[in-house]
Amino acid sequence: MLLPTTLSLAAAAALINFWLALRCGQVRSKSGVSIGTGGHDLLERRMRAQLNFAENTPWVLFLIAGIELAGKGGQWLAVVGAVFMLGRVAHGLGMDGTALAKGRMIGTIITMLTLIGLSIAAVLIVLGKI
Repeated sequence: MLLPTTLSLAAAAALINFWLALRCGQVRSKSGVSIGTGGHDLLERRMRAQLNFAENTPWVLFLIAGIELAGKGGQWLAVVGAVFMLGRVAHGLGMDGTALAKGRMIGTIITMLTLIGLSIAAVLIVLGKI
């Protein structure tokens, strides 16, 4: 069974992860740090942004796939996933601590609300309430 929403969001996630890794690589190259952070604050922030993405995104994709497999997806699910991905980009930019620092908070809130909302939807589907 084709899961178009899940597949599209997984592709978006792969591209965002690549972008986050590239941002780490740019700082590594400039600072000459090959392993760890070398005490470099911006590198630590960017590494943490990528790890935070890697910690949360699989759960969101798993829940989206489950909801889609249950036949309860639709456009709402794609919109939720797209908002999540935008939130993760905002978080990544916000972790730099620059003028875009509010992006970190916005991304965190979007992530938590997405996880809670999809979890509730999944339980309701299992209970036959949706």
